[in-house]
Amino acid sequence: MKRIAKTVVLGLFFSVTFLFIAASDGFSEEYESLIGLQSVKAVFDVRKGDLKSVASMFNLIHDTYRDKSIRAVSKKPEFAIVLSGPAVSFVSKNWKGFELKEQKDLDRIAVKIAAMSKDGIKIEICSLAAKVFNVEASSILPGIKHVHNGWISLIGYQSNGYSLIPVY
Repeated sequence: MKRIAKTVVLGLFFSVTFLFIAASDGFSEEYESLIGLQSVKAVFDVRKGDLKSVASMFNLIHDTYRDKSIRAVSKKPEFAIVLSGPAVSFVSKNWKGFELKEQKDLDRIAVKIAAMSKDGIKIEICSLAAKVFNVEASSILPGIKHVHNGWISLIGYQSNGYSLIPVY
């Protein structure tokens, strides 16, 4: 009986070890572009004017930030989001002009922004774009930093080694 228990324990140990090794190798094989990297830095240029798309993109950005492959390279990746163009309308607490069915997506965006901000993703809004799209500065969701010109922010991030990901 002891011999059977010992065999089962050893079998489980080797199975778990094999699965761990296989999973580790799988990350690098799937994303050859990540091999050799010491850190991950990305800035997302979000300008899209479609509410559902922006809500989905925020989910995808957050999922990417938390992805095991990204975390294998960098325990704390550096992500930033710069909002400009019509996308600035979706990060306001003022939902006037939005239909009831659209408010679900606005709520999803608000919840996602709070979660991303809590995780350390920097989120900025272009004040010039907010003014053009009649979004009051005081109505911007918490966790979003106001910058005068989003393009200057994008230039700074890229100059500091962030990869640009356009979301148009």
